[in-house]
Amino acid sequence: MRGTKGSKKGFKAVRWLTTTDHKTIGTLYLVTSFGFFCLAGVLALFMRAELARPGTQILSNEQFNQAFTMHGTIMLLMFATPLFAGFANWIMPLQIGAPDVAFPRLNMFAYWLYLLGSLIAVGGFLTPQGAADFGWFAYAPLSDAVHSPGVGADMWIMGLAFSGFGTILGSVNFITTIVCMRAPGMTMFRLPIFTWNVLLTGVLVLLAFPVLAAALFALEADRKFGAHVFDAANGGALLWQHLFWFFGHPEVYIIALPFFGIISEVIPVFSRKPIFGYQGLVGATIAIAGLSVTVWAHHMYVTGGVLLPFFSFMTFLIAVPTGVKFFNWIGTMWQGSLSFETPMLYSIGFLITFAFGGLTGVILAAPPLDFHVGETYFVVAHFHYVIFGTVVFAMFAGFHFWWPKFTGKMLDERLGKVTFWTLFVGFHGTFLVQHWLGTRGMLRRVPDYLAVEGLTGLNTVSTIFSFVLGMSFLPFLYNVWRTAQYGEPVGVDDPWGYGRSLEWVTSCPPPRHNFVALPRIRSESPAFDAAAEARAELVRGGV
Repeated sequence: MRGTKGSKKGFKAVRWLTTTDHKTIGTLYLVTSFGFFCLAGVLALFMRAELARPGTQILSNEQFNQAFTMHGTIMLLMFATPLFAGFANWIMPLQIGAPDVAFPRLNMFAYWLYLLGSLIAVGGFLTPQGAADFGWFAYAPLSDAVHSPGVGADMWIMGLAFSGFGTILGSVNFITTIVCMRAPGMTMFRLPIFTWNVLLTGVLVLLAFPVLAAALFALEADRKFGAHVFDAANGGALLWQHLFWFFGHPEVYIIALPFFGIISEVIPVFSRKPIFGYQGLVGATIAIAGLSVTVWAHHMYVTGGVLLPFFSFMTFLIAVPTGVKFFNWIGTMWQGSLSFETPMLYSIGFLITFAFGGLTGVILAAPPLDFHVGETYFVVAHFHYVIFGTVVFAMFAGFHFWWPKFTGKMLDERLGKVTFWTLFVGFHGTFLVQHWLGTRGMLRRVPDYLAVEGLTGLNTVSTIFSFVLGMSFLPFLYNVWRTAQYGEPVGVDDPWGYGRSLEWVTSCPPPRHNFVALPRIRSESPAFDAAAEARAELVRGGV
């Protein structure tokens, strides 16, 4: 009997490691990215502990540099980007009525590239000189072999190249699936908003990630072969910034657009209304994707090497379609029959947090104001309001919303709300005060400060709330365990009762190829059509 149990466990492990099922691969992405999220969060807590009081020496200066470098790298490229791939793998084929993605083996290969590359980059911590320490943006000449000689820097470069290649392959897969594998009747303007956002995110990945890959290979050639591509004497420092930020700013929208899509799926269900202004919302998403590749140099105002009026204007302009999205979301809730289950709470938390981050972004779009606060904690606060406010709040909204579809069980509502409120209070307590730190002149990327600078009180407040924020994930993890052990199976296809898109037509969880029969699409609300058809069948059967 023991041998049988062991062989079953071994078979299950092999099945997970060799699967080509998009749902299992999506789960692997979600679990792996969440694990990296926890690692990056621990690094953040070390940094906040270091900054709680002046003179604290929990980390050395070198360790602090490694911590903020790897914190940013992990959060952006090992958590947020693959988290998008996890949700896209799970939900997008269901929403378009496809049995799987277009290239199932390529899908698995992309995941393994992401995992391998990420482990290589993080593995720098195990080397004698530690992980990369030149910042997640790797500015030249800090990232050359003279200023960063350790092998951890080389592992960072090659790890990101591997991981980025996996992201590119995954995006090719998503685009091909959406273009070629939609069910009959699923026209482009019947696609759910989430699927539209996955499509446009895939296009942005194909524009941005090859540029990052080229820059990384050139940087490694500098370090190992003396290629002198990024030498300061040749203008290489500015060249690196142009290449990196041409990737880096679209990357902000690569990790934002899919989570905008999640919010656009959640709000209509708990407002009991269809999304307000569907075509306008699609148009705004296309505009954001297009404009995102025209604003990269607003990260370079202080260099004196960019055309300030153009990039300032384009940065202001991209706020317009983003504002249109807010009107769509608020218009959907307006006069709706609102209910405040956990996914809706996270969606409202997203709206509040991202709106605040967007407003501070408008401030930073103006060069005179950016000159004043661009290298301070004001930017740290703005960036976290935009990225954390988008990705993490929408991630939890998506988890609670689609958990019955993922597992066939509902997460506990009470624990979900405990998680939300501790997360919301912890986040705003941590980062709101950092705006004031920035206006008082506290520079980012520094491991210490002087007591006479008058920054101690706000830093202490930020650190205390950062630990509240860190502890907010414990109720969620307990919720996941408790639901897996004791949760009641969901007996219906749509436990929320108002899902319009196609994933709510199949069972919880779906069968291997998603649907027992080819879905029939006759409108933009196929789940409603299927329910009406089922009722008509019952009436005919009764007669």
